[in-house]
Amino acid sequence: MKKRLIVLLTALLVLSTLTVAFADHDKGNGKSQDHNKHRKGHEIALGVDVLLDEQKQLIEGKRVGLITNPTGVDKDLNSIVDLLHNDPEVELTALYGPEHGVRGDAQAGQYVDYYIDEVTGLPVYSLYGKTRKPTPEMLENVDVLVFDIQDVGTRFYTYIYTMALAMEAAEEKGIPFIVLDRPNPLGGEKVEGPVLDPEYASFVGQYAIPLRHGMTVGELAKLFNAEFGIGADLTVVEMKKWKRKSYFDETGLPFVLPSPNMPTLETAIAYPGTALIEGTNVSEGRGTTKPFELIGAPFINSTELAAELNALELPGVSFRAASFTPMFSKHSGKLSHGIQVHITDRDDYKPVETGLHIVKTIHDLYPEDVTLTSFFDNLIGNGWIREGIENGMTVEEMKAQWEEELEAFKEVRETYLLY
Repeated sequence: MKKRLIVLLTALLVLSTLTVAFADHDKGNGKSQDHNKHRKGHEIALGVDVLLDEQKQLIEGKRVGLITNPTGVDKDLNSIVDLLHNDPEVELTALYGPEHGVRGDAQAGQYVDYYIDEVTGLPVYSLYGKTRKPTPEMLENVDVLVFDIQDVGTRFYTYIYTMALAMEAAEEKGIPFIVLDRPNPLGGEKVEGPVLDPEYASFVGQYAIPLRHGMTVGELAKLFNAEFGIGADLTVVEMKKWKRKSYFDETGLPFVLPSPNMPTLETAIAYPGTALIEGTNVSEGRGTTKPFELIGAPFINSTELAAELNALELPGVSFRAASFTPMFSKHSGKLSHGIQVHITDRDDYKPVETGLHIVKTIHDLYPEDVTLTSFFDNLIGNGWIREGIENGMTVEEMKAQWEEELEAFKEVRETYLLY
């Protein structure tokens, strides 16, 4: 009896200890616990969910052309291609792929040709090949054009210009254009960076918007349509219960990588600033498991660079000396030295300013080795910042110079916000 009582008391003590430990863990990880609770709720309805559940009359009985990629899924990860192809009330007649293709299997900059989709037997037209805008021939068998792709909240991500060019084509053809809205994974409140100078317009920056625009694809479509004269017959199917302040991991939705070098939300958060490295001869980490988080080149001293950047005490970020060997892209197969960007507080982190500090610090430390290319101008959206870096201008001075145009954009932006 005494032995049985000791066992019982021991079990109760262990249970009590575990309860306290789990309570402490929950207390110390409040955000994580809230995210997990929200994931179970599946409260958000994406544009594709709302379309099929409540607004299917927009596509019923019509020949539908669909612009999408692997991110085009409903909240339960069912592909919109399959959902529309298998729906007896919808006639899906053509698919259109942006950069990286409909199935997401093409690397950055790789052209994709016309082909027949093996799963559906439908024609797949590339919008990142011989043309980036659907031709009239591509739209011959289409009554309505639908766009469903996940954006990452940064001006130089090309999908939003695929959308804009397709809107132009739909307007010219006289067919409606539908955007199925999705969250901005960086949230929809913060707007940062210089507004693009139209003289530097390209496929990585077609319109005068800032680097971090703080808008959803549906909101951007409305802005592009009205402010830049597209004039398409546009319908945005809005999400339900998305909150502007929410990062993607607060939505309850699974993250599907939007492109081969955008594997995680953390990548997307760093991207508005660290992708500026693409406009230099320094590796932005393509060909590693941490693209846009690892930055380096054979000529860099990693310890020196990390120390210089950490001395700046930039908000929400720390830099670790790191070495890596890219498997492809810049410095492929060569040991490169530099940093890993560790975002310690994403709410305080300022990606655009951080990216410029990284570029400027590398330039100042290794002026004989580093090159800033014309592509840097396309990415940043002007020519004066590159010149400023080369002539010793501080990032604070750059920010002061772009602030007036940024504030003007924020006022225009308010007109098109849906949430």
